[in-house]
Amino acid sequence: MKNYFQFSERGTSYKQESVAGITTFLSMAYILVVNPVMLSQTGMDKGALFTATALSAIIGTLLIGLMSNYPIGIAPSMGINSFFTFTVCIGMNIPWETALTGVFIAGVLFMILSLLKIREKIINVIPSDLKHAIAAGIGFFVAFMGLKNAGLIVANEATFVGIGDFKSPPTVLAIVGFIITIILLNRGIKGGIFFGMLISTILGMVFGIIQPPQNIIGKIPSLEPSFGVALSHLDDIFSPKVIAVIFTFLFVAFFDTAGALIGIASQAGLMKNNEIPNAGRALLADSMSTIFGSIFGTSTTASFVESTAGIAVGGRTGFTSLVISACFVVSLFFSPVLSIVTPEITSPALIIVGAMMATEMSKINWSNLTVFIPSFITIIAMPLTFSVATGIALGFILYPIGMVAVKKGKEVHPIMYVLCVIFIGYFLYVV
Repeated sequence: MKNYFQFSERGTSYKQESVAGITTFLSMAYILVVNPVMLSQTGMDKGALFTATALSAIIGTLLIGLMSNYPIGIAPSMGINSFFTFTVCIGMNIPWETALTGVFIAGVLFMILSLLKIREKIINVIPSDLKHAIAAGIGFFVAFMGLKNAGLIVANEATFVGIGDFKSPPTVLAIVGFIITIILLNRGIKGGIFFGMLISTILGMVFGIIQPPQNIIGKIPSLEPSFGVALSHLDDIFSPKVIAVIFTFLFVAFFDTAGALIGIASQAGLMKNNEIPNAGRALLADSMSTIFGSIFGTSTTASFVESTAGIAVGGRTGFTSLVISACFVVSLFFSPVLSIVTPEITSPALIIVGAMMATEMSKINWSNLTVFIPSFITIIAMPLTFSVATGIALGFILYPIGMVAVKKGKEVHPIMYVLCVIFIGYFLYVV
């Protein structure tokens, strides 16, 4: 096992990987609650959605751990599930059964692109400065999610965002958890983020902020209402409206995953010579996960940026993913316990991990305007648009334009020009 996952080469151990896996699981466990709530607004069965969410996470995370040896968790993507619900099903009035078929087709196309190594090729030709910008932008995006989940940042009609209510008990708990975690990390305690979440959970229950679970073990809901539905509506995909939906699923998920993979590989120190080893295998595992997820009955899956929480406490190999997957298996039976893993518990971890990822900005060439303008736009657009894909798209448009302006267009890979045109078309005709 140690040899397969290259423990010696990556300087890790079973204990370190296990703590990392549990930390990542706790950081992304909210998807088991949020995804069913989100997608059930389309008319889907909430119980079946819980089981589908867990199963897709189990299989996807297991695949990426075994195939690519990366410490990554995969589950239905936040953002894409809201697009599935509010834009496709409610806004465009497309039945959820047909929308699931669209997810399935997008997953198959993902797999074909991965097998042809097109996705891997695109990731590898991205300039190093933009890769650092993507990683840093995801850091800001993750930190923004943490601040939002903690109630420290709230919506404000006058200023778009504003400061939250620091007297709110959940917000106070998040602040206390943040301070505890910072102290643990500054003291050099390994697994400080994990222990910070554990202590916060205990404090939350002691002071009545978090309600202890009524039951420990719960019954696994049936998958029958949604299982295989995606395969029974293949005739619906030939309408122009559904084709546009498939393209959008393909586009957003492609670059959400690419961005997450770049950010995670950068933080874990796995990127070599501006390339990500085994990227093709990781992308293939991700596309296979989407196919399985659609058959089970959930929206597109993706590599979770919350995986960086586990990397921050020492996760370096696919064994971390095995632990994450095992935790999702356990969660099928202990779903009531998940209610205590509230947003205010995980938000300090997201803020701290975001800060760690933001250090990638130091590797950008800030003396070169042609480079730092698209890099800056990539970084700032991710949290402000609440979309990793949008930040990447804007950076990919600006970079070739800037290079042509300074007569360095030949230094830009032809694929970057193709992507620039595609992204412009996306903003003009899809967004």
